[in-house]
Amino acid sequence: MKDTPTPSSASVSDSEALAKFYRMVPSASQPVPADAAAGGTLPLRAYRYCEPIRVASQLGWYVFPPMDFSLIWDGTQIFWTYADAPDWMPLDAVQFPKFAGQFDASAPDDIKGYSPPFMASVLQPGVLQVWSGLIARTAPDWCLLVREPANLPRNQHFQGFEGVIETDRWFGPLFTNIRLTKTDTRVDIKKDHPFFTIQPIHRNMLDPKLSGRVEKVAGMSEMTDSDWQDYRDTIVNRVGDKRVAGDYAKTSRKRRKRDDSAP
Repeated sequence: MKDTPTPSSASVSDSEALAKFYRMVPSASQPVPADAAAGGTLPLRAYRYCEPIRVASQLGWYVFPPMDFSLIWDGTQIFWTYADAPDWMPLDAVQFPKFAGQFDASAPDDIKGYSPPFMASVLQPGVLQVWSGLIARTAPDWCLLVREPANLPRNQHFQGFEGVIETDRWFGPLFTNIRLTKTDTRVDIKKDHPFFTIQPIHRNMLDPKLSGRVEKVAGMSEMTDSDWQDYRDTIVNRVGDKRVAGDYAKTSRKRRKRDDSAP
């Protein structure tokens, strides 16, 4: 296990930003830290006592769409519209409204005309790419995992793809891909609702060899006395009157606090 990432190899100094977000579309919202309460949608008991849910909910940052817009898919073609649009428009590759001129007004002469598209359909039926209006840059050897927001109620009419962007070298649009899952149904995307989440991961974790570095125990007969003692401490000694509500959460928080204070 000598190649396993160590805390020092995957750390960022206190004076160094882990991520930097550039707003290109003026109406785009900057990312905000993900919420441990999932925007207030978690049940109170889960928020207080279920530390795995809390921790998963607060990992990374929420990213929002730069405007309200709507989509509809007829099974062949995707159409889109927004508040000031005259009607539904077929979606191929479209610019954010009025952004091309704003981009050219700010960009160097040799970059004028290269504004990124706001949305673009792809070859797969019902699939499109949507730009947040942002560019992200991360510290060396850090990437961003793009995924649906953890534990937030999801729109039942589209599904977000997950992807890893090597934002320490890729200085381009921060986007996501979604698949519309129902035809002839209007899908409203709201500017004030998290559209996707970005979570920092270290490049070491992208090594596919890590997936093969596991040990598998075939059955209970192969479990050691130490394994059974850990099970006893985790389960048996926490049943009935011995159970302390929130013990897992308290232990986890103390551990993180201790790790944060370590030199």
